[in-house]
Amino acid sequence: MIAQEILDTYEMTIGIECHVQLATATKLFSGADNDARDKDPNIATSPIDFGLPGMLPVLNREAVTLAVKAGKALNSDIAEVSRFDRKHYFYPDLPKGYQISQMYQPIILKGYVDAPLESGETVRVRIHHAHIEEDAGKLTHHGTHSLVDLNRAGTPLIEIVSEPDIHSAAGAKAYATELHRLMTYAGVTLGNLYHGNMRFDVNISVAKKGAAELGTRAEVKNLNSFRSVERAAQYEFERQIEILEKGEKVVQETRGWDDASGRTSSQRSKEDAQDYRYMPDPDIPPIVLTREEIQAIQETVPELPSYYRENWSVLGLDSSVINTALNTHAVATLLGDIYPLRANKDAVLAEFEVDEAGYEELVKKIFNWFVSIPEEEIDTDKLSSGLVGPRRLLGLAKLVASNKLSSTTGKQVFVEFFNEAYDGKSALEIAEVKNLIQESDEGAIDAIVDEVLADPASAKSVEDIKAGQEKAIGFLVGQVMKKSQGKANPAMAQQAIRKKLGV
Repeated sequence: MIAQEILDTYEMTIGIECHVQLATATKLFSGADNDARDKDPNIATSPIDFGLPGMLPVLNREAVTLAVKAGKALNSDIAEVSRFDRKHYFYPDLPKGYQISQMYQPIILKGYVDAPLESGETVRVRIHHAHIEEDAGKLTHHGTHSLVDLNRAGTPLIEIVSEPDIHSAAGAKAYATELHRLMTYAGVTLGNLYHGNMRFDVNISVAKKGAAELGTRAEVKNLNSFRSVERAAQYEFERQIEILEKGEKVVQETRGWDDASGRTSSQRSKEDAQDYRYMPDPDIPPIVLTREEIQAIQETVPELPSYYRENWSVLGLDSSVINTALNTHAVATLLGDIYPLRANKDAVLAEFEVDEAGYEELVKKIFNWFVSIPEEEIDTDKLSSGLVGPRRLLGLAKLVASNKLSSTTGKQVFVEFFNEAYDGKSALEIAEVKNLIQESDEGAIDAIVDEVLADPASAKSVEDIKAGQEKAIGFLVGQVMKKSQGKANPAMAQQAIRKKLGV
């Protein structure tokens, strides 16, 4: 463990390369299936993917379209002319002996990403460029031998290369998270991290604060979660400081990350561009786009996270609530349909019997349900089916706001919205079926309060309350809720207790 005062004398500098699998139906240069999930090895392939003699690549037009969309999400210019190059190196899972990429004339040029930190601040990370390339296959190691699966060979990717603008592990995580939001919102990728739809290579170097030059960098390859990006960056920061503090030199190399142990390990020395012997690919003509074509493609990009943040800023929600809601595109789209109100504004306000301020309070409740309820309790994939719509959600929020449901039972009904057994039923209908309607009858609540106060188990709390210990009232309210099976209005119960005890 390195002392904090030593850590504080160093600064980390991070640049991230992100490989994004494009959501095309077929591969980059062949007609093979681009979805290798749950398929037997070497099934989603073609002779082109195997690199057989005489097989020539044919560029997938949809991959170009998605790259142009990605450029808009990255605030980048798109090159009107871009070209492909061959990157030569031998891998058992790369049959051709070279990878088709874009070294010298990439399609996506300089841009930037504004990544929100958990503190509420924002870090701007410049994009150096992004290029189209094909993926290699996959090796599975079994003791003394390895097996090759070429299902991923030829998978279309864009590799997004950032400038070294990140100076904290938290910043690295924030950038990776926002990049994922941008690519999924733009429809560029499915974004499934488990299946490798996005993979992050973190380049990190360490130097004394104020140093004129950056330190020697190490690259941690193929991270597939935001948490791993953060943990790997922090581990490397401390590992490199420990080396420097011993008077030794950091080695430029590629390292792997073990999530279980929380450590990186050396894989190979880092190659330079000349080691790959780049050369123009003679089989693929250049991509030529007009400004009109680029504009037409980018006009089809859906609303991006910044659009929602701007619209929701007036709600006064914590930035963490908004960013959590933005983590799932379907949730953001639904919430975007609820707020701000556009069409039929007056009719909607009249239907739910609220003014604009009251409507905003209903919306805040809906935000908090999506953010606070564990993901395993709600299936957000059902949002696209229309099973959970704005009116059902607003109706539920109105029931809670009018004290017909407690905050706890409101969450119960919210979870049942995702249960197909209650498809088409309103919040009120579900609450009635499950017997959750809150008791707000003053006389009924008074009777339950009388029972609680007469119970010997309440005597100590009654004495404490009369002695000025306000917290003791919580026990009595809890007893009222228990006797009413959770149906009593807790605010009315507390009011009745205070009245009867004269406090």
